[in-house]
Amino acid sequence: MLNFAIETARDAGGILLEKFGRKIKISKKGDIDLVTEADLASEALILERIRSHFPKHSILAEESGEAVVKGGDPTWKWIIDPLDGTTNYAHNYPCFCVTLALEHNGEIVVGVTYDPTRNELFAAEAGGGATLNGKPIRVSAIDKLSNSLLVTGFPYDIKERKEPARHLHELLMLSRGVRRDGSAALDLAYVACGRFEGFWEEGLNPWDIAAGTLLVKEAGGQISYFDGSPLDIYRPPLAASNGLIHDQMIDILK
Repeated sequence: MLNFAIETARDAGGILLEKFGRKIKISKKGDIDLVTEADLASEALILERIRSHFPKHSILAEESGEAVVKGGDPTWKWIIDPLDGTTNYAHNYPCFCVTLALEHNGEIVVGVTYDPTRNELFAAEAGGGATLNGKPIRVSAIDKLSNSLLVTGFPYDIKERKEPARHLHELLMLSRGVRRDGSAALDLAYVACGRFEGFWEEGLNPWDIAAGTLLVKEAGGQISYFDGSPLDIYRPPLAASNGLIHDQMIDILK
């Protein structure tokens, strides 16, 4: 199933790359949230592949919603985001990806995130470690928040929230720096491979983080809520780290 997810992510990413930088149709799902014809084309390919190879599996997709197959096996569910970083994509900013995860009995067992602009494919299988383009990856060994590079994102309803600004200010003051790239899936992948020491964000959806949480765990990192308790991907917010600075982040986020 991991190889299937890898091949599917690469092909869907190829669609995104082919359309990137061209004049494409863009529409709004809300006041800010966008969807492009690239999202839809990528998702169509992924859905067709899953339904062809695993016809009894359920699917949770960003654009299509949740599909429970009648007579199927509810213990298996694919969680997909055909284009994470749609706003970046719509503005020709090359920071976006395809991300897929497979959930079995409530646990993420396969996770793949593919960045077609850099040809970087992050993959993980429960108990099998995490890789970048086939080579094993590990989280950073930095153990002090003051030496850490962090990354975050902002919820679409940020105008209605006070905590994101406070968290950003405090962590910016106490760390080496904070980045905001606009793709939670890539942010988590970058924590997994040691480019960032920590990530936090409110207002996320399960398709944004399903693959990334497995990547971080399999690379030796830690995932939790802002208070340090175990995470349910269906209920944000999320804090992720290399594990060594996790308590230091939680002291600020909780």
